[in-house]
Amino acid sequence: MTTPSNTPSTIKVVPARYPWRTFGAIVALFVLAIVVQSVAFNPRWEWSVFARWFFDPVILEGLAQTLLLTLIGTALSVAFGGLLALARLSSSWLLNSLAWGYIWLFRSLPLIVVLIILYNFSYLYDTLSIGIPFTQISWGSYQTINVLGQFSTAVVGLTLVQSAYTAEIIRGGFLGVDHGQYEAAAALGLPAWRRTVRIILPQALRTILPSGFNEIISLAKGTAMVYVLAMPELFYTIQMIYNRTQEVIPLLMVGAVWYLVITSVLSLIQHLVERWLARSERRSAINQQSPARLAPRQPVLQTQEAAHAPVP
Repeated sequence: MTTPSNTPSTIKVVPARYPWRTFGAIVALFVLAIVVQSVAFNPRWEWSVFARWFFDPVILEGLAQTLLLTLIGTALSVAFGGLLALARLSSSWLLNSLAWGYIWLFRSLPLIVVLIILYNFSYLYDTLSIGIPFTQISWGSYQTINVLGQFSTAVVGLTLVQSAYTAEIIRGGFLGVDHGQYEAAAALGLPAWRRTVRIILPQALRTILPSGFNEIISLAKGTAMVYVLAMPELFYTIQMIYNRTQEVIPLLMVGAVWYLVITSVLSLIQHLVERWLARSERRSAINQQSPARLAPRQPVLQTQEAAHAPVP
């Protein structure tokens, strides 16, 4: 009598094959090789000119102006855009309408138009006064041409336009927080500003950060538009040099590489900030679970009934 064999049958594992993925990778590498060969070995790119101008002090001064415009424009647009977002979320119809009108206006106008209008503001108004409208009360009056110079016009124009986009990003982040979080925060009896800063804002940052850094990168590249003000930032400086030397392509490559460096650094900062936020969220989740895990167990008392032996 034969017994059935208990040896399990061997299963042959066949790895999954993705022929189209492999084909796409080969085509992409082939195209990349063509681009590298055409750029690196074409003498008309004039890489020697590129190397000569890349760290030139004039270029670095223009780069410093670009970085300064990006830093100040980011800080002011985040501050002003945050106020606009709070106004859009306000229950006041007046604040909501004014903020909506501002966002609608400056999202509709091109940045170059705003910059040119501001730069010619002295044609419309000789002086800028601070006071109460429709009265003779004035606390100060200044010559417009002295207030709106090249740098100040660039900062104001970038801030006006960028704050409109930043406001919508911040508003979207707040709307992305579950409404139950607002109710739970209100139930704690905290003031409104503290509820927003300590409870709602940290949760909204997860939605705000990716789009917000994308706008900062766009702002860094958008500073090239201030060339219409004849301000010596990076792009205008490069324009002035290649208009004099006629070495257009290598100098444009100098600007392109510097803009790549700026955007790469900003992308790295975004990655580090997102990692830090994710780490802090995991740490807070562990801290919330640890009290329940470490809570001492209550001893279970087992009572035994006394047994009474019958008395003879």
